[in-house]
Amino acid sequence: MKGARHIIEAFEKNFRDYGELGASVSVWKEGREIVSLHSGFAVADETRPWTERSLVPVYSATKGPASAALLLALHRQGASPEMSMGELWPEFPLPYATIAQMMSHQCGLAAFSRQADVFDHEDCVRALEETVPAWQPPEHGYHPHTYGVMLDELMIRLTGERLWAYWDEYIRRPLNLDFFIRLPESEFSRVAVLYPGKMDMSNMGTPFYLEYMKKGTPVNRAFNTLIGLNSVRQMNTPAAWTSGMPAFGGVASARGMAQFYQACLGLDELEVFPETVRGWMRDVVVDGPDLTLKTPTAFSCGFMHDPVDLSTGRKRRHLFGFGGFGHAGAGGSHAYADPEYGLSFGYAMNRMDLNVLPGVKTRNLINAAMKEIHEDGGGFDT
Repeated sequence: MKGARHIIEAFEKNFRDYGELGASVSVWKEGREIVSLHSGFAVADETRPWTERSLVPVYSATKGPASAALLLALHRQGASPEMSMGELWPEFPLPYATIAQMMSHQCGLAAFSRQADVFDHEDCVRALEETVPAWQPPEHGYHPHTYGVMLDELMIRLTGERLWAYWDEYIRRPLNLDFFIRLPESEFSRVAVLYPGKMDMSNMGTPFYLEYMKKGTPVNRAFNTLIGLNSVRQMNTPAAWTSGMPAFGGVASARGMAQFYQACLGLDELEVFPETVRGWMRDVVVDGPDLTLKTPTAFSCGFMHDPVDLSTGRKRRHLFGFGGFGHAGAGGSHAYADPEYGLSFGYAMNRMDLNVLPGVKTRNLINAAMKEIHEDGGGFDT
């Protein structure tokens, strides 16, 4: 595949040196796929090959598409993320906060005050309404699970539909995306089995893991007050694939992930997302210390960005290309759009890493994609 030498080398290195089992990488530029790689196996006994059509649960990489669905619904209703939460949801614990502040994790509701079942939306809403915010804007901290409850309830109040249904009708089907927030039974046979990775002991002394490993801490509770899909084993079930959870219930291929982010750049033929909506995706709302992840993060309305080091004015890391946006998923699944180059990237795999942000396999591929761009002066030689 001419023009993708660095990506091919990184992809092969992940299998050779980092225990990759099955994986795909897809890169799109200006409306067409220019890199498509797949290799390995969908199951550990190596009886089912991984193909370019293999699907896998992508955890929080779901948050980008789910957020896009809500942003599109707001636009079609003549509203914007500057609307206060209380206008749509009077019982919301922080009614004066804007939807943009909620979508950038500023409302201090990363954990419920009590446990609630992921499969009982009404109970999740009640649990959230009973919760006293742990912080208020402009502070922020990633909401790994409760974010989906908030998106879903806002979508219901806006349109009368669950978010997965709106995503399917107005985005997934028109674009023919291999990215499902509620997987139909007809696609079950395509789903690869997820396998947990080995704990990277070098992470254990980080502020995040020191809190995450202690029961009852705010960080631990952020990942454990929404119960029902808290293990890799539970994610390997039809109940997980059909849960419709906007925060982490997506099932996708690498191609579906990357193709979605082309639409976020307005490079799809249908122009599903108006420029106003694309601006809400691009424009950073908050940037600074993250009270959940214990490291600087930056968010627009539902999308991750690379945070800026105020002392230097430079990006602290490059997980989203050259100033792009997207969302990481637990274990390594990752996708983003790079507006400067009209480029989008998707990576899906089934041998998970245990890192709070993308681990070495994911970063290898991101760095390779950036190197291709740098050496080609802005475009792959295809």
